[in-house]
Amino acid sequence: MNHAISHAMNPTPTVDELLQQPIEAIIPHRGTMLLIDSVDTFSEETLSARATVRADAWYADVDGAMPAWIGIELMAQAIAAHVALLAMRGGGRARPGVLLGSRSYKALQPSFAGGARLSVHVSELLRSEEGHGAYECTIRHGDAVCAEAVIKVFQPRDFQSFIEGSFSS
Repeated sequence: MNHAISHAMNPTPTVDELLQQPIEAIIPHRGTMLLIDSVDTFSEETLSARATVRADAWYADVDGAMPAWIGIELMAQAIAAHVALLAMRGGGRARPGVLLGSRSYKALQPSFAGGARLSVHVSELLRSEEGHGAYECTIRHGDAVCAEAVIKVFQPRDFQSFIEGSFSS
C-alpha cells in the first residue's frame, strides 16, 4: 500500500512511520546545532536516539572529541524528540519548550571521542498539565555509561509571552 493512501485511510501515523521521519522533521534544531542523528525507539514514556561525535564540529577539541558538558544538550534534544513524537503520534505538533536545568549532570569521562556513536536514552519521570516535565537521561557508548542526569524541562502554553517575560524581568 502506498504511503499517501495509508495516511488517507489512517491519519494518525504509526510508531514505525514516525521513526522513519528524518530528525529534522521531528526537532527544530538545524545546522551545527543539530546534534542528534536519529531516533531508534520511542514509547509513551521513553526514547532512545543516536548521535555521532563529529571531529570537525564547532565543539570539537584538538583531538576531535566532544566535551562531556555538551552531553546535556544531547539529552535535551532527545527529550525534544520524545515530546515531538508524542505530539505527532496524536496528529499534532509539539509546542516549543525550554531546558530548565538539572540538579546533577554526572559525566563519567571528560569527553566523548571523535567518531563515537553515542546512544542517548531518556525516560519521563514527570509530565504536568502546566507543561513541566522531568526526564532521567543516560548517554552510552557501547555498553559503557558516559553521562547521566535528571533534566527538567518546561513547555509554556504561550512561548512568546514566556520569552518576552523572561527578558523583561
